[in-house]
Amino acid sequence: MNAVLDTIIQGILLGALYGLFAAGLSLVFGIMRLVNIAHGDFIVFGAFMALLVQKLLHIESPFTALIVLVPLMFVLGYLLQRAIFNPALGGTFLRPILVTFGLSVIIENGLLEGFSADSQKLQAGQFAIQSIPLPRGLAVGLFPLTMLAVCFIVIAVLQWLMYRTKLGRTFRATSDDQMTAGLMGVNWRNLFGIATGITMATVAIAGVFMGIRAGFDPSTGPDQLIFAFEAVIIGGLGSLWGTMLGGILLGVAQSIGARISADDMILAGHVMFLVVLMVRPNGLFPKRGD
Repeated sequence: MNAVLDTIIQGILLGALYGLFAAGLSLVFGIMRLVNIAHGDFIVFGAFMALLVQKLLHIESPFTALIVLVPLMFVLGYLLQRAIFNPALGGTFLRPILVTFGLSVIIENGLLEGFSADSQKLQAGQFAIQSIPLPRGLAVGLFPLTMLAVCFIVIAVLQWLMYRTKLGRTFRATSDDQMTAGLMGVNWRNLFGIATGITMATVAIAGVFMGIRAGFDPSTGPDQLIFAFEAVIIGGLGSLWGTMLGGILLGVAQSIGARISADDMILAGHVMFLVVLMVRPNGLFPKRGD
């Protein structure tokens, strides 16, 4: 029984990381209907930038580096949207996919040139290995527990932003009818830039947690993209809380697969994803109207 509880707990904590991966992807798709193939590479890029900020500013903790990294990634996201993504919108559905795919290739090769193919890891000291004892002889890591709390906070803030603020109402109105929103004076180019900036800020947080939890290198972006896509689709397109739940379900499935065999960890997550697609093609908690 303890083994089952431990497997579920570890799966939930792992799923929090996937929820962080998927939060920005869900936001961008919900607002702009943009399928960002480079999202996983941006997560890895965020981890490398945290490493660089630590070295340049002599910062010990990668969490402290977020104070610098989050606003930098917001600005980068805004500029990328205005310069690259906005011109790709409005045509065929294929054009933004090709643009983000090209950007993915550029990011990966740029990281290879700048940091080599060696695996890197962000160091968080004792915090990364400390644990909290639980009843029945179980224990939970302090770092994974923090990751779960941060995932909840990020999703809650994005939910509040989207449904309780004027900016969020403008996001939703523009997503529903971009032309009418433009006639009402909404500068959609600037608005989409802000949305991508917010997305990149969440990507910075996800990148730091990923870099602390496991090693990363320039080629690991596609793996993170797959996990993010699966979490978004399991939870339901456009549903932020559904995205978090989708990440947790994916993490639990992988944890159960790892308990059976280390080789079955990733496969178990993919199988669960396919089962959800067959039973609920729109995801478990699709946005109302989907």
